[in-house]
Amino acid sequence: MESVRLLRQILVQTYYLHTDTRGREVIKKRDADNEGVPPGQLRLASPYDPDARWAAKGEDLFWMGYKVHLTETCDTPAEAEAEAGVPAAPNLITDVFTTDATVPDVKATAPVQRRLAEHGVKPGEHYLDSGYPSADLITAALKRGTRMVTPVLLDHSAQAKAHAGFDKNAFAVDWRARQVRCPAGKSSAHWNPVKQHGADAIVITFSVRSCRPCPFQAQCTSSALGRRMLTLRPREPHEALVRGRAEQKTETWKAKYALRAGVEGTINQALDVTGMRRARYRGLPKVRLQHAFSATALNVIRLDAYWTGHDRHHTRSSRLEHLAYRLTA
Repeated sequence: MESVRLLRQILVQTYYLHTDTRGREVIKKRDADNEGVPPGQLRLASPYDPDARWAAKGEDLFWMGYKVHLTETCDTPAEAEAEAGVPAAPNLITDVFTTDATVPDVKATAPVQRRLAEHGVKPGEHYLDSGYPSADLITAALKRGTRMVTPVLLDHSAQAKAHAGFDKNAFAVDWRARQVRCPAGKSSAHWNPVKQHGADAIVITFSVRSCRPCPFQAQCTSSALGRRMLTLRPREPHEALVRGRAEQKTETWKAKYALRAGVEGTINQALDVTGMRRARYRGLPKVRLQHAFSATALNVIRLDAYWTGHDRHHTRSSRLEHLAYRLTA
């Protein structure tokens, strides 16, 4: 029976038979450091739902189940419409993408953008939080005509973290000559294309003869060898990161990115109105359908409020106010 097979698999993943010092077989729980457990995407979390998985966000939030990504329009009303008193069209959910709980957000970016293009609602600008972008995704989306407005990965070098010394931005890259020039005017000795975590990268190494006598060595490296090393992405992703890091420091970018906060209200509305936080069915296909129905219900509510002129309050309201809205709508 399938249910018995699933239960057996959970028991094998969680416990093992151990022979103690007296020769007795005892059941012990597996430890991730010693006995080993399967990775999260393969480890069953419930004998009743083979697709559900355990996941965590930060140190305090844990859940078993799935993860949903909502995409909505975020058009702002034109000044002329605002002056004429014409109500702005409602923001509508254009895509619902559901995965198991272990899939990282960055893995959802490309599928969501592909689905939006297939349905004829490809965005000119795509606002996302910091979990969704990568240098490669930003570059690929730009080639397809979509500009990702999102915080990009910061420089994690020791100098950038300490806000002291020479970070990567202090080095000039000559892509044609395949060399990097340091702030002291010295050129790199080695340019080595490599693969890191499945992605293309370039490891730049400076010569010990250049670095050790340099008066700026203490500001540049703390390596035991006394020389500086850099890891860069290929040219297009590298330049996208440099451009993004510079833009997100400006007040103009910060004011523009504030538009993304609207989707947090949409998520709260989905949780409060449709109960999206709790899956009513078992299995990823049915949960995907539930999430699609929930998003459709929100769109209907927003369109009804727009067509009937009953704008929904964005602040908390009492149950009597909600009842009055339903009676008059």
